[in-house]
Amino acid sequence: MTRDFQLPGRSPVHAREAAVATSHPLATSAALEILLEGGNAVDAAIAAVAVQGVVEPHMTGIGGDCFVIVTEPDGRMIGFNGSGGAPKAAMPETFADLGVSRFEPTSAHTVTVPGAVRAWETLLKAHGTRGFDRLLKRAIGYARDGFTVAPRVAHDWANNVEKLSVHDHTRACYLLNGAPPAAGTVLKYPLLADTLSAIAEGGADAFYSGPIGEEIASTLAKLGGLMTADDLAACHTTAVSPILRDYKGHTIAELPPNGQGVIALLILGILERFELETLDPLGPERFHLEMEAARIAYTVRDQFVTDPGFMDICHTSLVTDAYIDRLAGMIAIDRRLADIPGSSLPPQTDTVYLTVVDKDGLSVSFINSLFNEFGSGITTPKSGILLHNRGYVFTPEPGKAQSISGGKRPLHTIIPAMALKDGAPWLSFGVMGGHYQACGHAHLLTNIIDYGMDVQAAIDAPRMFFDVETHALNIESTVPARTVDSLRYRGHEASIATTAIGGAQAIMIDRERGVLTAGSDPRKDGHAAGL
Repeated sequence: MTRDFQLPGRSPVHAREAAVATSHPLATSAALEILLEGGNAVDAAIAAVAVQGVVEPHMTGIGGDCFVIVTEPDGRMIGFNGSGGAPKAAMPETFADLGVSRFEPTSAHTVTVPGAVRAWETLLKAHGTRGFDRLLKRAIGYARDGFTVAPRVAHDWANNVEKLSVHDHTRACYLLNGAPPAAGTVLKYPLLADTLSAIAEGGADAFYSGPIGEEIASTLAKLGGLMTADDLAACHTTAVSPILRDYKGHTIAELPPNGQGVIALLILGILERFELETLDPLGPERFHLEMEAARIAYTVRDQFVTDPGFMDICHTSLVTDAYIDRLAGMIAIDRRLADIPGSSLPPQTDTVYLTVVDKDGLSVSFINSLFNEFGSGITTPKSGILLHNRGYVFTPEPGKAQSISGGKRPLHTIIPAMALKDGAPWLSFGVMGGHYQACGHAHLLTNIIDYGMDVQAAIDAPRMFFDVETHALNIESTVPARTVDSLRYRGHEASIATTAIGGAQAIMIDRERGVLTAGSDPRKDGHAAGL
């Protein structure tokens, strides 16, 4: 598809040596700086995400988790699960004794061990060429000397005043006399700068042990939390093998649970049963099939996907041809499924995303998150760490896939991805947007594979998603009105979304021409760049 240059939009970025795509311009610049110095894709990704933890504090930071896929030029790949577990004392019976029947998003009980910093260090030891002392330099500088608030960041910040007002230290850090900062406001975070400097000098242990780790535990304890210094000190990153499944001649790689990557593969498998390429990419049939496939797949997710040590089934059983055939058979082209009972599904047995490809062909697909915007809203008073609330997906009730348990890793929505063609790296990509991400992976890939869009057009294309509880559709305003009307005729409850849905970055690798093509979502502040 050719871009209409009379319409607002972006061209994809073409480069020969290296490419970067992030959701913030300062992060993209930090990655390019490292690449120009001779660092590799892993080094550049760490430098970029550290900057994002300062300049996009609502989306990511050292108080969150991360997942990464690293792919060698020959197609060999390894995944890194940088998510932390629940405190050892966090058992259903404990919460029953405390009288806690559900978790609130700003509760200390939703804070699981932040796994990001340990994962960054593990990743650098395995594949990097630089140390934290160099790679955190830009992030430390922005935190200490100041940065300007970007427009999309300011927009999101303004929607979180109530959350940011709950805890004193968070209010002092993230509101200005009780108000959110406007775009262009210069902010400084000297406490966070000191913490990043400690990590730069002492590595991940400086975060998980000693005064910083003790302060995280004591801050949560004062709010009734159960996390201890021992829980933090025990944090580790797990190396995992990605799950692979083909889609129309392309091999798609996702990380296994506790992430939802297997659900992206399940959606693609269902959609492959229909002739998607014959449908209008903005038409009601395409979106109806995508939403129905996603509704079924997410019901499967909520029923089964969690920490693999606690799953009743093997995740591979969710992407077998026989199981996918059964689920695809539930879909009618002319009407919405009224109900998707969980009993019919057993098989037979907010966030930043960035990607970097370097001159040697090493590809990094990297995602780092606080879960909800500004995470738990809890900030440590001395170290300035904003803690995530990934444990909000847990329930204190026993006997469920998402029941909390000591050391258990929660279900994660954040999922990096890679795609191979003829066994070699072809697309490094990811989608932001909480629960939307698995659906977003399928949407982006089908835009490229079925409809021939370049990476930027595929990212720009209109989106929709559903409320994960009511299944009512939220539709971006750029979706044609006739499509919305037809979806309602099929039985979907639909409304126009009040804000853009998610974000995405992608880099396509053309080995024959020796060209990288990168795209970054205009729904965010960032951009793609190349060398």
